[in-house]
Amino acid sequence: MIYKIRTILDAEEDIFRDIEIEASNTLEDLHNTITQSFGFLGNEMASFYTCDNEWNQDEEIALFDMSDGSTDVRLMNETFLEDILTENTPKLIYVYDFLNMWTFFVELADIVENEDGKSYPALLFSFGELPESPPEKKFKADPTIDLDDSLDNYDDFGFDENWN
Repeated sequence: MIYKIRTILDAEEDIFRDIEIEASNTLEDLHNTITQSFGFLGNEMASFYTCDNEWNQDEEIALFDMSDGSTDVRLMNETFLEDILTENTPKLIYVYDFLNMWTFFVELADIVENEDGKSYPALLFSFGELPESPPEKKFKADPTIDLDDSLDNYDDFGFDENWN
């Protein structure tokens, strides 16, 4: 089976790539396809995140295991597309380059049969130019926390100034 996937940059302007990839490929294969289709070198850290239909982030699937071994890390090269992307769970969030936080919405658009003689993965359609720097993120602040007040009262933290 072939997955038709649209990958959209999280930006105000429309910038996306439509690709076809075999359902039996890994998320690492999808990562490589996305980086190539957007013109990245592919040498930065990246992760996919499962999410719900409203794009609320859930479980991380990392390119490399950067943990200290105390927790299980799900890895891209061990996770197959057909096990993670389905008609019931058609969305993923993809973050490339954790210093710049290029963020993409990945959505399964269709599942079709393999075409004889066609090689996969394949770039079907490219729309929009990638900007030189990633779009700024607009994070929502928690209205119950007053950040202006919290750093003025160091005495409240209970630090021993002669700790070393």
